[in-house]
Amino acid sequence: MKLIDDYLKEIEKDLNKSAISVNTEEIGFVDEVRDGVVLVTGLDNVTFGEVVEFNSGAKGYIIDLMEDRAGVVVLGDYLHIRSGERVKALNYTLSVPVSEEILGRVVDPLCTPQDNLPTIKMDKMYPVEKIAPTVVYRKSVTVPLQTGVKAIDALTPIGRGQRELIIGDRGTGKTTIALDTIINQKGQNVICIYCGIGQKNSKMALVVDLLRRNNALEYTVVVNAPAADAAALQYIAPYSASAIAEYFMDKGKDVLVIYDDLSKHAWAYRQISLILRRPAGREAYPGDIFYLHSRLLERSCRIDEKYGGGSITALPIVETLEGDVSAYIPTNIISITDGQIFLETDLFNAGVRPAINIGISVSRVGGNAQTKAMKQVAGKLKLDLAQYREMAAFSQFESDLDEETKKLLNRGAKVTQILKQDKNKPYSLGEEIVVLWAAHKGFLDTVGVNDVEKFEKKLIEIVRRKGHDVTSIILKEKIISPETEHKLEKLVKEVV
Repeated sequence: MKLIDDYLKEIEKDLNKSAISVNTEEIGFVDEVRDGVVLVTGLDNVTFGEVVEFNSGAKGYIIDLMEDRAGVVVLGDYLHIRSGERVKALNYTLSVPVSEEILGRVVDPLCTPQDNLPTIKMDKMYPVEKIAPTVVYRKSVTVPLQTGVKAIDALTPIGRGQRELIIGDRGTGKTTIALDTIINQKGQNVICIYCGIGQKNSKMALVVDLLRRNNALEYTVVVNAPAADAAALQYIAPYSASAIAEYFMDKGKDVLVIYDDLSKHAWAYRQISLILRRPAGREAYPGDIFYLHSRLLERSCRIDEKYGGGSITALPIVETLEGDVSAYIPTNIISITDGQIFLETDLFNAGVRPAINIGISVSRVGGNAQTKAMKQVAGKLKLDLAQYREMAAFSQFESDLDEETKKLLNRGAKVTQILKQDKNKPYSLGEEIVVLWAAHKGFLDTVGVNDVEKFEKKLIEIVRRKGHDVTSIILKEKIISPETEHKLEKLVKEVV
């Protein structure tokens, strides 16, 4: 009996030693194939955003969880997927490979190169969908992000970590402002990401060419989901751009992201939602269309230094129809962002470029993201312009105007003229301040309206030739002191 007991104990020891490993996989089956979307049964434990693989080799990710089925958006070609095909859950959420090597490259939303250059070595995988940092990690926006556009830096300043909407009709120069801002970040230690959603490939080629010619591509990543791509890739493009931005932000760097444009992004999501037969709401958009953009733009912020610092500044672009700012998507995004730059067709056609409507445009960060020197010159400028716009409307009906009104109209016309700027020629902060100071101090009052452009060119030429010490003092002290004013006066009087 003792022998049997010993024998059983030996067997028990051997059984305890042998560990049996079991790999479990969640398998489902294709129930229905629709336009770019597949409905799957049998995947009971999948999560939103999880990647699945079809037997035919295609991959997709979960976008809809119903009681008995899951909606999968196919990444790539869905035409060879058949009903009844096996689907395997891969147990990870959709992520993109990122590294420092991605700078200067043109990639698709899954970070696959599109520029016929070598593959990008991966450093980390960053999730496409991520919960935005909470209030605890954030810091208020105080550091300016210079766009190089006088009208914006003076009247609707943008700070690092801000979300400023660029809104306007088709062909009013929205993309131009965004690209000028990227070009102006040369030497500013800012990484830029340009995300094209539903754009023509010809337009994207021009964007890449412009950035290359201005030596701006070396610190820029272009994420391209053209109009020819499936709605699924257009839908994830801005989230991929945000994931790339978060990689650099986590390294303590400042990042600028341009989403061009979110109207087309909303269209792509509407298409997916309607194929999934979700209930349609206003303008046929699904009920969660607000959450689509709020969870994207909320990821842009400035992180406190004790949590690593870094920031993501977002410039989303939205296209309006006939200047209708009260449409569904524009009002949604206006309420999410920290201000908007409104571009008007009438101003554009009148030759005011950038065609910024100063009345509707606003920055909710405001003067917090401006240097003191810029505040000194920009404060009165906005008031002059506002009064001019108001007076100009009435003055056309009046034949005899008093001297004060004439003076005001004269000043306003000159300020409007001085805020005009050629595209792809951003100004440095010092140059902006010198030009605006001349307008602020009334040096333009004696110059004819048609000569303002000539005056400005001459002034910039003299500043670049002789005024390096003045601009460097302004940038160093961040304020215009009486001594600096005296030097500025000499420079401006030379031009006048």
